[in-house]
Amino acid sequence: MRLWPRSMAGRTFLVLLLGLFLVQLAGLTIHALDRIEIQRDNELRQLMQITTRLWRAIDFMPTFQRAALLERLEPPPGVRVTIDPLPAVRPDRPILPPSLDTQFREALRRALPGQRFRDAAVGGGANRMDYVLSFRLADGNFLNVRGAAARPRPWHSPFFLAALLLMTGAVVLLAAWAVRRLTAPVRTLGEAAERLGRDVNAPALPEKGPREVAQASRAFNQMATRIRRFVADRTEMLAAISHDLRTPITRLKLRAEFVEDEETRAKILHDLDEMEAMIAATLAFAREDAANEPLIGLDLAALLRTILDDQADLLSEADAAKLHYAGPDRMVVQGRPIALKRAFANLIGNAVKYAGSARVGLLPPDKGQVTITIDDDGPGIPPAELERVFAPFYRVERSRSRETGGTGLGLSVTRTILRAHGGDVTLANRAEGGLRATVTLPA
Repeated sequence: MRLWPRSMAGRTFLVLLLGLFLVQLAGLTIHALDRIEIQRDNELRQLMQITTRLWRAIDFMPTFQRAALLERLEPPPGVRVTIDPLPAVRPDRPILPPSLDTQFREALRRALPGQRFRDAAVGGGANRMDYVLSFRLADGNFLNVRGAAARPRPWHSPFFLAALLLMTGAVVLLAAWAVRRLTAPVRTLGEAAERLGRDVNAPALPEKGPREVAQASRAFNQMATRIRRFVADRTEMLAAISHDLRTPITRLKLRAEFVEDEETRAKILHDLDEMEAMIAATLAFAREDAANEPLIGLDLAALLRTILDDQADLLSEADAAKLHYAGPDRMVVQGRPIALKRAFANLIGNAVKYAGSARVGLLPPDKGQVTITIDDDGPGIPPAELERVFAPFYRVERSRSRETGGTGLGLSVTRTILRAHGGDVTLANRAEGGLRATVTLPA
């Protein structure tokens, strides 16, 4: 299974390549075997012609001259010619395979037209691929010819290997081209889905190509349109609710001014301010104002250092020394500057606010992703709460109490922004103490 590709294009290409290679191998093998059969038939015909001419010549030659003729004779490779008192073809010898026996007799018939084989016989050898011919001479002796039939060797032909390599190369090129053309719509659809996940206002897919591809593109565009309409309707609804709620809050603030008890009036105004802040934060979270911000190339290293400098300006010199950056001086990624600044400002601000320290590390790209770590030396978060803190309005009371401020939307907004960029954020307690926020973004 390690050799089995993971992509659809790779699997399709491999199956096509193996199938076409086997078909070509079988076709070339059949062609080579047919060619060998024809070649063998020609060789047998020539052997019969040579043997019958030799038989006729020896049959009319004086006996004392036959030995000298056989010494001067140069038979084909693997053929041995002798004159013996007994025929080499005997009933107790094996017979030739039917196909080879038929070829021998057909060649003998062509060499000796009109003969009824009264003076010639064909027999097999010990391994059923050897042959023996016996021709009776006028003096009672026999001209015996022993040899081996040609064996099929299609794999040893240089033309066979060259043809196989040439056809395989052509198949590889055509299969690669065809698979790339066939899987291109799937790849385009995946890229469009990735863009839609990062930007709800991403451009629509072109509805062209084969009928199935155009239908899939049309369905995808309709889905994207419904998503945009849903987001717009939700934003408009929350904006309307926010507007409607601000009016009664403003009236309550005015009426609170007429409360004579100063302590009660301060509590009421504090609660109203908190309500107004929560409404504003909820509206910003729902609208995702940065979603309409265009994607551009930004220097992530400079952005992180800027956020750390802004935090250091708000701290004393001793506390500012607890802020550190480790990483390259420059690293360009595609993103929305305002949105990413807000996301990293939330994470770094939380580390400074609740732990008094922040160490930011920017790692080089690996497998198409950039990793950013933000470590602090605070009390950390209970393991059961590490994922729940990303829920809207959720706060860990032990370390993120209400008195410390905030509406519980910071981490929710941060995760929303990072996932809209195709990344993510996770939290984990460090073994040496403190909390680590790990952010991933596309390189």
